Amino acid sequence: MLSKPQSHFFPVLCLLFSATMWGILWYPLRLLEQAGLGGLWTTLVMYSVASLVGLWLMRGRWPELKLHPVILLILALSNAWCNVAFILAVIDGHVVRVILLFYLSPVWSILLGMAILGERLDRMALLTLVMALIGAIIMLWEPEMGMPWPRDSSEWLAISSGMGFALANVLVRKLQDVSIQVKTASTWFGVTTLALVWVISSGMSLPDTSWHVVGYAALLGGVGIVLMTLTVLYGVTHMPISRSAVILLFEVVAGAVSSQLLSNEVIQLVEWIGGGVIIWAAYLSTRSHLNEQKIQN
Repeated sequence: MLSKPQSHFFPVLCLLFSATMWGILWYPLRLLEQAGLGGLWTTLVMYSVASLVGLWLMRGRWPELKLHPVILLILALSNAWCNVAFILAVIDGHVVRVILLFYLSPVWSILLGMAILGERLDRMALLTLVMALIGAIIMLWEPEMGMPWPRDSSEWLAISSGMGFALANVLVRKLQDVSIQVKTASTWFGVTTLALVWVISSGMSLPDTSWHVVGYAALLGGVGIVLMTLTVLYGVTHMPISRSAVILLFEVVAGAVSSQLLSNEVIQLVEWIGGGVIIWAAYLSTRSHLNEQKIQN
């Protein structure tokens, strides 16, 4: 009777670790920026180091890239934008608002699933869609404009990051014959490439900072990013999606608590209400996906 709960202890621990890390990632990113290493440079350093681990993950799996090269490329780019946009958003924006706006991703997943996979909009999907949009309207409502609208570029980045995440999830469902290692490594390669292209195209000069700061960013990438990725992959692989997705919502809690303790950000009541509706919509989306899997099996 006790074996099943015990077998889930480590996966739960992995998911809580990953969610907590993503929820507090904004803090070391802001410290690095204050030390002279901007968001794009930090991203480039972190994911360059993670890509070295990706090369190790890819050993013996390079032929898989030939199975669906175009879809894998789009997957890498969508994941790349998801990560870069999220990092830039949490550095400059209101942490909790950024995380909650990112969790509008079920809206984009439903719409993309209809457009790309030909999925039908059932009652649960429609309810999820409506609830998430209501939550977004509550959070984004601007009395002066008389309409819901993002406040600044960080909120646009947060929303578009969720779009990239949703597109990546839809594409992952089309790549059932590609290993997790290849999908993971392609994400790290994609983020590194996007950050490098962005730095070059925008004409950014080399950061005016010490090598110690660059070393901290490399450590955050080689240890933090890699562990955050691998632990979430382990957790979702060894637990039902209905439980893993709910546990990952702990990222919102970690972000809220850390922003209250480590910054002067204040979470308004309207943000709690709108964010709660968005999180509930994300939970309903998870339950809907689980029911689909049961029907298919």
